[in-house]
Amino acid sequence: MTSTTHCLLRRISICCLVVGCLTLFAASTTFAQRPATPRRLPAGVTVHRDLQYAQVGDKQLLLDLYLPEKADGPLPVIVGIHGGGWANGSKQGGTGSFLAARGFAVASINYRLSGEAIFPAQIEDCKSAVRWLRANAEKYDLDPERFGAMGHSAGGHLTSLLAASGDVKEFDKGDHLEFSSRIQAACPLSGPTDLLQMDAHAPPGARLKHDAPGSPEARLIGGPIQENKEKAARVNPITYLDKEDPPFLIIHGGDDPVVPVHQAKLLDEALRSKEVECTLKIVEGAGHGVGGPQVNEAITKFFQKHLGR
Repeated sequence: MTSTTHCLLRRISICCLVVGCLTLFAASTTFAQRPATPRRLPAGVTVHRDLQYAQVGDKQLLLDLYLPEKADGPLPVIVGIHGGGWANGSKQGGTGSFLAARGFAVASINYRLSGEAIFPAQIEDCKSAVRWLRANAEKYDLDPERFGAMGHSAGGHLTSLLAASGDVKEFDKGDHLEFSSRIQAACPLSGPTDLLQMDAHAPPGARLKHDAPGSPEARLIGGPIQENKEKAARVNPITYLDKEDPPFLIIHGGDDPVVPVHQAKLLDEALRSKEVECTLKIVEGAGHGVGGPQVNEAITKFFQKHLGR
């Protein structure tokens, strides 16, 4: 082999390595989205930003509370939980804030990311936010009996887990423990529900490998999921379902290349087996970032029905 050929092959190998790394990065950032910029307020909505709902060590946990400017009596509350592979994202995206223009209070929350703390820190923070909101219900004119949650991707997972773990006391940590962390309605979008089955049902050509040591799920539990099956099962909302759980609206893209639509079907089947009210809405042709006016309208009607607004 000539030195010229050897150099050429070496350059090709380096290029392949770079392309492979970029491909893996692109797949992972699809699931672990970059931090969102603050969302423009809907008309007729005001917001209280950076309200501290808890503190863990030196970490302040904050939420933004969106309220309709013209409110009629105590408001039903929606907890908005951002996505980002449990590793990125923030409350600045205003998850669910469109509902504040439709008569709901919406609390868009931050939670500890997987680079700061592994599971169950994330669900502990979601529950802390619910308890704080109930503890401050009178101050902000909130109805403590009408709480819902919605979230996309990792936020969809935490929404389902929040709904399924209402009676799981081990996840209730911190202040305001005299208040319940139960919710009365849940709308997960594109959310994982059984980590161990994600790669087995991935669509052809899916780039993100959930079983990989560096996957978002592995970072969430502190190790590869197939080598830590008990830890992975503890993360799954399905593990905690019972007949007392609130109604669900599950929304998922039919062509989701990141979180397989099979995950939504698993959750729907598990809820029905427990006789929990559930509606599964598969948006045909949609990918991971499912949304739009029709989806927002379905979400609005769901929460209006179950939270009485």
